Amino acid sequence: MMSSDDRRTQDHPATPSWANQDLAALRRHYTDAGRNKAMKIEDRWHQLRLGLARRRGQQVTVLSLAGYGSPRWVRVLSRVVMAPDQDFENGRRVAKVIADGVRGWRNFVSAPVPFAQLKVTIAGREYDIAADRGGIVDEVVELTGEPLESGWTRITLQAPGEQPTSAGVRIIGQDTAAGIICDIDDTVVVTKLPRPFLAAWNSFVLDEHARTPTPGMAVTMERLRSSMPRSPVLYLSTGAWNVAQTLTRFLSANLYPYGPLLLTDWGPTEERWFRSGRLHKVQQLERLAEEFPHVKWVLIGDDGQHDPAIYAEFARAHPQNVQAVIIRELTYTEAVLAGGRAEAPEGQELLHAGEPGEDTHGYQHVGEYRLPWIYGPDGKAISEQLTELGLLR
Repeated sequence: MMSSDDRRTQDHPATPSWANQDLAALRRHYTDAGRNKAMKIEDRWHQLRLGLARRRGQQVTVLSLAGYGSPRWVRVLSRVVMAPDQDFENGRRVAKVIADGVRGWRNFVSAPVPFAQLKVTIAGREYDIAADRGGIVDEVVELTGEPLESGWTRITLQAPGEQPTSAGVRIIGQDTAAGIICDIDDTVVVTKLPRPFLAAWNSFVLDEHARTPTPGMAVTMERLRSSMPRSPVLYLSTGAWNVAQTLTRFLSANLYPYGPLLLTDWGPTEERWFRSGRLHKVQQLERLAEEFPHVKWVLIGDDGQHDPAIYAEFARAHPQNVQAVIIRELTYTEAVLAGGRAEAPEGQELLHAGEPGEDTHGYQHVGEYRLPWIYGPDGKAISEQLTELGLLR
């Protein structure tokens, strides 16, 4: 009988695999006069890690992530990295690694494959796509043939010569009237960390099993999703794509509704050394409003960052796309560590009364629209107000 090691050797030889890369894109990037010093340093670092991974006999691994789309197009999200073959299965870490506990820094060890070329199969048809300079795939595929039905569908991604991986894609059709967009840190996860160290701690240090879910929030979100037929759930965060699989496992283990993650790349751009987390959220919200003008979103965040201001601005620009805004109020300890609470948006357009920590809700008035704002420290308090407003069954 063939052992598991023998089967692995047969499926994947000990020699390293070589991803097909878009050489034209690679040349354009490395000869681009707009690359600043930070980008050049990062590119050299990627090249060094890629070469080291190949010398160690590592394999090209496609880390498939949940995406979303419409009946006519799909936004494919993935990462392409070099990694030891035995650490992954279908592009995901095997059970033993999960059971042992994965320190966040391990997510940053795998070398990305810049401009890796892939084939994605959607509804039986193949399309060519490619990663960016950091090995991140974030590409919209225009579909041919029959349109997809609303709901979840499966797609497969494959690097040349490697095993295919699969991913779920949430199709949002014209029959979808409402959906949920939810922040992660301090909204669905209790952090109790100073803001300057939060991202680094969650990404590099914290064992994924040590993350603490916000009390009652998973139940509230599931009830909210069930109260709005065919409603998709998307998670919008300033976290890096490197921790996408860790976050997916955390959300699943704590019974949060399944949905795509909209994360960001921490690397430098032509304009700045590090990407703006606030700008990332603003851009993703604007994109969703443009992609799905018929959908009203329930926006969920916390008062320890910029969520109230971001959501208020979005509501003023797109009141027809907002069903309600939910703000999880930080506890006193969390607020102190976060550097204080975010100021609630003020002015005639937003009415909010009550003391911090008190269960209350107000309304944001934009033209003829009266948009409810719900504040509460946990899922229970938020659920009670949603029930009062008729948003929970």
